[in-house]
Amino acid sequence: MKVLSEDRTRILFEKLTKYITSITTQFLVIYPNKVHSATKNVTKVFFSYFSIGVNVKLLIDRPDGTYCFREKKDRVYYISERLLQLAHTVKPEHLISAGTCFGKFTKTNKFRLHITALTYIAPYAPYKLWHQGVVVLTMSDVPIGFGVAAKTTAECRSADPLATVVFHQADIGEYIRSEDTLT
Repeated sequence: MKVLSEDRTRILFEKLTKYITSITTQFLVIYPNKVHSATKNVTKVFFSYFSIGVNVKLLIDRPDGTYCFREKKDRVYYISERLLQLAHTVKPEHLISAGTCFGKFTKTNKFRLHITALTYIAPYAPYKLWHQGVVVLTMSDVPIGFGVAAKTTAECRSADPLATVVFHQADIGEYIRSEDTLT
């Protein structure tokens, strides 16, 4: 698994901040890479100048350890540094995946979130905004998908039951429907 390039990291964080950043204040993060000593300086410089939302930082510095994003075959994985060190003992050609797949880069270099990222994104999405990234919950606050809101909250209350409220990005049923193609 390789470290994401600066361009791909910027695209990933821009996508994540659409879903989990409710605060418009930006701040700088200094995150030295402890796993790859050869790229430590490059990563430190990059993250010292890179501006991301408050809640995206919470994905990296968690109470149960430090997590990071790694790329393999255009797919981005969210993995703890402890597990990443164990994954380095396996030859790269034999390693299929490690960690949770957050999404993949398309051929046009756009990032598309997968449903497997929902459990990590849901706790940090407190607001639902019109034409913004939203997490869809059941009445008992169980996350079931995410997408882009098509209507305001007031319009949703009085909308036709068959009206489009959220433009689909991913849902939990998608994981089951396309389980064979996810790697």
